[in-house]
Amino acid sequence: MLEKKRFYIDGEWVTPSGGQELAVIDPSTEEACAVILLGDEADANAAVAAAKRAFPAWSRTEPASRLDYVERLLEIYKRRAPEMAKAISQEMGAPIDMALASQVGAGAYHIANFITAFKDFQFLRPLGPHAPNDRIQMDAIGVVGLITPWNWPMNQVTLKVVPALLAGCTMVLKPSEVAPLSSMLFAEYIDEAGFPKGVFNLVNGDGAGVGTHLSSHPDIEMISFTGSTRAGVAISKVAAESLKRVVLELGGKGANIVFADADPSAVKRGVLHCFNNTGQSCNAPTRMLVERSIYDRVVEEAKTVAEGVAVDSSHKPGKHIGPLSSEAQFRKVQDLIQKGIDEGARLVTGGVGRPDGQNRGYFVRPTVFADVNNQMTIAREEIFGPVLSIIPFDGEEQAIEIANDTPYGLTNYVQSSDGEKRNRVASRLKSGMVEMNGNPRAPGAPFGGVKASGRAREGGVWGIEEFLEPKAISGWTAQS
Repeated sequence: MLEKKRFYIDGEWVTPSGGQELAVIDPSTEEACAVILLGDEADANAAVAAAKRAFPAWSRTEPASRLDYVERLLEIYKRRAPEMAKAISQEMGAPIDMALASQVGAGAYHIANFITAFKDFQFLRPLGPHAPNDRIQMDAIGVVGLITPWNWPMNQVTLKVVPALLAGCTMVLKPSEVAPLSSMLFAEYIDEAGFPKGVFNLVNGDGAGVGTHLSSHPDIEMISFTGSTRAGVAISKVAAESLKRVVLELGGKGANIVFADADPSAVKRGVLHCFNNTGQSCNAPTRMLVERSIYDRVVEEAKTVAEGVAVDSSHKPGKHIGPLSSEAQFRKVQDLIQKGIDEGARLVTGGVGRPDGQNRGYFVRPTVFADVNNQMTIAREEIFGPVLSIIPFDGEEQAIEIANDTPYGLTNYVQSSDGEKRNRVASRLKSGMVEMNGNPRAPGAPFGGVKASGRAREGGVWGIEEFLEPKAISGWTAQS
């Protein structure tokens, strides 16, 4: 078993004097694969103090120098990718091939995209031709607290750490205590890249401990959090006392609108997307809204696709989904599947219990419900498991109404061969993102939502600007 009882503070690996031990559980085996220490207020204070000391010098470092550091980080990240994939597979259950290609791959993708966006980034900008002596200067906001989830560890770490580094901020990262191993490995990459002491700091802990201390700390100017809506609300309340900026990327309950003229692969694409990462994605298309004229056919097709999805250990190679991340998540998903049955949804395939052949590990049967209405619990709450709810609709207006009838607003999806109809529907959907006909967002597009999905905009130029404060300067003297 790995002993991971150190924090990365002020450029050194340090062992806290106290701290509660916590076992990191391999969700494929339900056995401990590592032991970490949970930090306390003293650890959080030490990390914030280190970041505060490092901020003046790092924020004044030339942007080109900061870019050089991040480019070295990307090279190390790519070279050590197999180590990262193993850590993610162990800690949260992503199948090893998927962990390498998608989980680790997402981090490399984001770092590369930030590098591209930063090369043309302007920290000093003219206000406009109407004000020749006015400038807008973009200043690093200061010390930032970064709190990341367990479901896509490197996706979220890189979406926060890298733009903060490029912006000139210093930081304290608190990864999820469910999946801390990948972030500790990332700290090794930071160390190998040679970032100055105190620029990046890592403290393990839970939300009630280290998370709360960071959110309320007077020397932290901004909290960037990805996780549940419930936790996002709690963080906002605590952070309000010190008037710090709070950036939240929260849950989702995406609608996938399948019109009768959708392309032949639309249903399969939607089901597999819903089940990707064992359904543990905030942007998963978990509500499939289907035009009534093709409803029966789509339900049968979704059943066939779901029953073809293999479930197996995260340590085995191949195309399958792994377990859920934890016992708590397993119990939550089981309860919600039962709730769907109890409330009258038609169970098409799957259901409660583990898949055949699995008697250990947090494995869930890929589940499809039909005849769901939008007021059922499984249509309202974020399940975070491989559970698809199929809802019929009559016409474009009703599809939009059902899609928007949710507390969330992260990602919605539209499937139709009619381009004008797709555009009309996309423009009226209340979400931060809309993907149509299987086209993913392009590099540099912002990731984030509205309503209970938070208001973050991570990625590309938007992701960098979240860590900056615009300063208006009048009377600027142009340099000859």
